[in-house]
Parts: sequence; structure tokens; C-alpha cells
Amino acid sequence: MLNRSLFKTLAILLLAGASLSARANWYLDGESSRLSFISTKNANISEVQRFLVLHGKVSPTGLAEVEVELESVNSGIPLRDERMRKELFQIQTFPEALITTQIDLRPINDLAPGAQLELRLPLTVNLHGKQHQYSAELLATRLDDRRFQVVTLEPLVINAEDFDLAPGLESLRKVAGLSAISLSVPVGAVLIFTAR
Repeated sequence: MLNRSLFKTLAILLLAGASLSARANWYLDGESSRLSFISTKNANISEVQRFLVLHGKVSPTGLAEVEVELESVNSGIPLRDERMRKELFQIQTFPEALITTQIDLRPINDLAPGAQLELRLPLTVNLHGKQHQYSAELLATRLDDRRFQVVTLEPLVINAEDFDLAPGLESLRKVAGLSAISLSVPVGAVLIFTAR
């Protein structure tokens, strides 16, 4: 009798947890998440840089948003970061970038902890007053009852000209005395969401 009662209690708790995650907002864990990009200068010198401050959530209907604070760009060189903020991103006018997509949460909610699901999703990127759509290859992993992770399976290649960033790159090229800075920028992400 005790075992049956215990089993029933566990079943109720599991069902409650499942329905909670199905109805919950999922919030981005900014401390554990990472958004990085690769810049290439003088044709053959590539460097990895990242943004330190990210916000985001996925609504119960599956609308996913990730906001990138452009001021948080970090290349490891403070002077270069300041030039990127001012000359390239123009953060006084365009302080953030916004990435949005629509996710079907049902398959992710149905995943057992540790299980993975490949996704191909259209992403919309709003950056520097411009908007552009991309097709992204992503891998979703259910970490536990309250967390899932989304990573890029292949980098998203963003072209600076799509967001009117080419003039800013040209300014950076001149001030740094470089022969060239590539307009194509591969971007990768590791995003962890927690249910609340």
C-alpha cells in the first residue's frame, strides 16, 4: 500500500513538472551562454571575439528571442573594443542586436534528459537598423527537467553589407592600418535556457 501511494505521489510530481515546463517561460542563462564570432584581417589572420552580455527567453508558444548588448563586445583588446563600439556598431544609436525565431517546444519538452534533437530553423537578425533572415542548423539538448541547451551545429555566416556595417569596417581597417577586413563573419552560439 505504501509503495502504491509513493508511486502515485512520484507520478503526480513528474506530471506536474512536465506540465510546468510545457507552460513555462524559458529564460536565457546569460552566465552560461556564449555568442562568439570570427573576424579575419589581412586575408589570413582570424581571431575569435565574443559578446559578454546576452538576454533572452522562449515563450510558452515557442517565440524565442535573444538580445545581444553590443557594448559588451570583447576581443581581449580594450582599444579595439572601443573602436568597434563606436565605429562599427555605433552603439549610441544601435545599442543591441535582436535574434528571433519560432520553435516547436513539444519535441524538446518530450526529450529525456541527455537526449538531443537537430533543428533547422529560420532566424531573423535585427542589427544596425537592418533585418536579415538566415537558415540555422541547431542542436537542442535537454539537460534536465528545467534546462535545455541550443548550440549552432555550423556557424551562421553573416555578411557585414547586409547590415550596412561595411563603412564601419572600412573605418576600422584604416585606423588599424590593415590591408583588409573580411565582410563575412562566422557566428557561433551555445545558449542555455532555464524554465521559470
